[in-house]
Amino acid sequence: MPGATGTETPAAAGPLQGLTVGVTAARKAEELAGLLERRGARVLQGAAVRIVPVEDDDRVVELTRGLLAAPPDVTVATTGVGFRGWLAAAERWGLREELVAALGRGEILARGPKARGAIRGAGLADAWSPDSESSAEVLEHLLGRGVAGLRIALQLHGDPLTDLVEALSAAGAEVVTVPVYRWELPADLGPVDHLTDRLLAGGLDAVTFTSAPAVGGLLRRAAERDLRDQVLDALRRTLVVCVGPVTAAPLEAHGVPTVQPERARLGPMVRALEAAVAVRP
Repeated sequence: MPGATGTETPAAAGPLQGLTVGVTAARKAEELAGLLERRGARVLQGAAVRIVPVEDDDRVVELTRGLLAAPPDVTVATTGVGFRGWLAAAERWGLREELVAALGRGEILARGPKARGAIRGAGLADAWSPDSESSAEVLEHLLGRGVAGLRIALQLHGDPLTDLVEALSAAGAEVVTVPVYRWELPADLGPVDHLTDRLLAGGLDAVTFTSAPAVGGLLRRAAERDLRDQVLDALRRTLVVCVGPVTAAPLEAHGVPTVQPERARLGPMVRALEAAVAVRP
C-alpha cells in the first residue's frame, strides 16, 4: 500500500509536479493520494489518527435504548460514517428498525451532505443542513428556533462537542450525546513520526488535512515527542490545505494559515491546492 510505511510515491507529470505533499488522513487516504499523484505530486502518507468504533460499548447500547424509550424531538447527525455506524450497530443489537422509527418521529438535522446521504440512505428525511458543514451553524440554527424543553440526540464524531452541548443545555434543551466512534492515535506511529520529521526538516511543500481529529492527532503526537511548538511553527511556513472550515478551525486557532475549497470534497480540495501553488512564490 503506497505510503503505509511513510515512503513516498513516485511523481507523474502534472500541475503539482516537483512537490511533496503530506497526507495525514486515515479514511480515504488512498483516494486523496491518488488524486495528488495523478497531478504529479510525490505523496508521503502518515495517518495522524485512526477510527475506533465504540458501538459495542455498553454505554452506547444503553443510550440507544434510552432514545427508544423516549424518542428525541431533534436528532443531529454530524457525520455520514458515524450515523451509518450507529444504525449498523443497532442492527447487530436487533434494534435498527426501532431506532429508525424513533428518530423518524422527530426532526433530523444533517451537519453536511455526507450526513444527509446517510440519513436518506436509512429511509429517513432530513429537515435542514448548514451550507458550511459547521457545528457552529447548527448551533445558531437551533438556538434561533428555540430549544427549551426539547430532547436532542447528538451523534458525536470523535469530538465531544462540549461547546455545542453546553450551549444547548444552557438554552433549556436535554442533550443526549451518542459517541458512535472515537479517534485515537494510529497503532503504528512510524508513518506519522516520519511525516512530522520531514515537515520539520522542510521536506514537505504542502500538508493536507481532511478532519479536525487528524489535526489533533498530529499535534498530540508532536507533544508526546516534545515537538509541538516546532510543528506549529513548521506548519505556519508550509502550505496547509484543509477540506473545510471545521477541519481548519483548530489550525487557525494556532495561527496556522490554511487553504480551503468552496466545497468540502477531496476533488475541490486538490484543485484548491493547485490554485494556491500557482500563485505561491
